[in-house]
Amino acid sequence: MKSVLILFLLLSTAIFAQTPPQPYGALPSKRQLAWHDVEVYGIMHFTPTTFENKEWGFGDADPKIFNPTDFNADQIIKAAKAGGLKGIVLVAKHHDGFALWPTNTTTYNISKSPFRGGKGNLVKEVEQAVRKNGLKFGVYCSPWDRNNPLYGTDKYLAIYQAQLKELYSNFGELFMSWHDGANGGDGYYGGAKEKRSIDNTTYYDWKNTWAITRKMQPMANIFSDIGLDIRWVGNEDGHAAQTSWATFTPMAPDGKSVAVPGQANYPQSPEGIRNGKFWMPAECDVPLRKGWFYHPNDKPKGPEELFDLYLKSVGRGAGLDLGLAPDTRGQLHDDDVTALKTFGDMVKHTFEHNLAKNASVKASNSRGKKYDVAMLLDGKRESYWATQDDMHQASLELDLKTAKTFDIISLQEYIPLGQRIEAYTIEIFENNAWKKVYDGTSIGAKRLIKLDTPVTTNKIKINITRSPVCITLSEIGLYKKAG
Repeated sequence: MKSVLILFLLLSTAIFAQTPPQPYGALPSKRQLAWHDVEVYGIMHFTPTTFENKEWGFGDADPKIFNPTDFNADQIIKAAKAGGLKGIVLVAKHHDGFALWPTNTTTYNISKSPFRGGKGNLVKEVEQAVRKNGLKFGVYCSPWDRNNPLYGTDKYLAIYQAQLKELYSNFGELFMSWHDGANGGDGYYGGAKEKRSIDNTTYYDWKNTWAITRKMQPMANIFSDIGLDIRWVGNEDGHAAQTSWATFTPMAPDGKSVAVPGQANYPQSPEGIRNGKFWMPAECDVPLRKGWFYHPNDKPKGPEELFDLYLKSVGRGAGLDLGLAPDTRGQLHDDDVTALKTFGDMVKHTFEHNLAKNASVKASNSRGKKYDVAMLLDGKRESYWATQDDMHQASLELDLKTAKTFDIISLQEYIPLGQRIEAYTIEIFENNAWKKVYDGTSIGAKRLIKLDTPVTTNKIKINITRSPVCITLSEIGLYKKAG
């Protein structure tokens, strides 16, 4: 009888050890998980404003000014792909109200320009180039329209919703539907040339407007100033905070009620909110040049600066959205192409070989074979190491077998079960003793830790010191920055 009981207990423990951990907190949706996989994408501004050498168009530019001498969507997308971008959000209509596709919703559209003899559809050309090159496609359609005479009245919303429906219907599956927070102010408004103010928390009826997105493009992540799927990081400098939570609770300025669009609590946006109500990761948007539109006297950011932004955005569990600005030819300037290519090569060559790949790993605790430490080095996000339910602290020791030199440490949580880890330290074995090289807080989808100087060691230890529940970790990587 005693031996039967022991066998039963052993079997029960083994079966329990193969059960997955319980989810913790707010969780990402299927579309958000797909967005996390993109990591770096671009947002492309190219409207009559380009030809006016302005940042924002007033809505009064003659459509005939939109006349690129040699528009080449393939050139733009190939340059983006060389830069490591995996998606493109096209500004199909900016605040100036000019629609880059032929539409009956407004007379202020591309069919009134000389582009392709008035028969052009720039949204379609970009979408086709994006698909051809294996990238994901998204659209931005500004709710503010400085050209439309009906803007500010109760008749405009139907026009805006009709534009969204056209964009959702005619350009394939979208990975993002991007909505700007700039709304209302000075405009041309069909010749009125006046300031029109709206209540941007109610005017667009976001609940029903975004219901159109959900119905027609269920895999499109909605970006807005307060999020919904993706939140704004709160700056246009391209970086999240050092501690970065993917969960968020948008609060109104009173600090007591949940915000609606136009009421974001921007001071908390860079860091996010630990145990926020929603999974709402940050997008770090930043123009490749000084501004979002092309200006002849500006220069693009250099590869080193872009790599630093990559570490401070993607490397903090956020997404990096680079602004691409074609010139008046309708192509990216050679300087932009070179900067993107050099940056893309730097990222590619830095992360193409995991120096920890053949390491042996020991864990102070593991949940069972299905969640063993071997999962940490298999290169698959969908597999992960986990501790038993009552183990909220654990150590991982990697024996690299031979001395390796690296300056970037990569950690990834298994985010389908939530963001769990709150504190950890990293040590290297040096001069026959353990030496701490990093104190960390959040990990999330990806944490890229750039050490001040490269280190050389044959052993590294990761000590997870605080988690409210059992621990999950998907991947560990050690890399040496290229270039």
